[in-house]
Amino acid sequence: MRPVTVPPATYDREIASAVAKRTNPAFEQAAQALTWGADEHILIAAAAAFWLLSRRDTPQIRTASTHLLATSVITGILPHALKHAFNQRRPDRLTAIGHLHGVPISGRPNDAFPSGHAVHMGALAGAASAFPKPYRELTWSAAIGLSLTRIAVLAHWSSDVVAGFVGGFLIERLVRRWTGYGGGSGCHD
Repeated sequence: MRPVTVPPATYDREIASAVAKRTNPAFEQAAQALTWGADEHILIAAAAAFWLLSRRDTPQIRTASTHLLATSVITGILPHALKHAFNQRRPDRLTAIGHLHGVPISGRPNDAFPSGHAVHMGALAGAASAFPKPYRELTWSAAIGLSLTRIAVLAHWSSDVVAGFVGGFLIERLVRRWTGYGGGSGCHD
């Protein structure tokens, strides 16, 4: 199967150009460090640890841990499969000025669509809808912020991040049907 080429939209190019012109090495290093918070390896390891630690906890916590682990594994696999179907050049490969301002080189050159980090964060934001209010709001803020780091380091176009986040949110909702998470469990206020 030949990949489908996904061209960036005009607004994608404008946002990437603005980032490239206005960034600096300190900002890029901070964004690059923060983006690790949305990395699939870290998220799957954390979900697996939570799952193992929850085996003797309440049924509600066991359900939540199973849901988070299943969602993390699925959202860890799906973006890789999609990157075989879609071909899109990363914005960091199309800027010289950005590299002068500290923009790093990220991943494979044609793997921009979708943002896997944003897929993971969209799924986490979806799961957080069952959290108590202060934790839900904190998780949503973190998920959005971590997703935006992918635009800041020019690893992805803004549309890649939005598509990934929405896709992750929808995947989390589908996984709920299998795990039973959030179904009147009284997790939220």
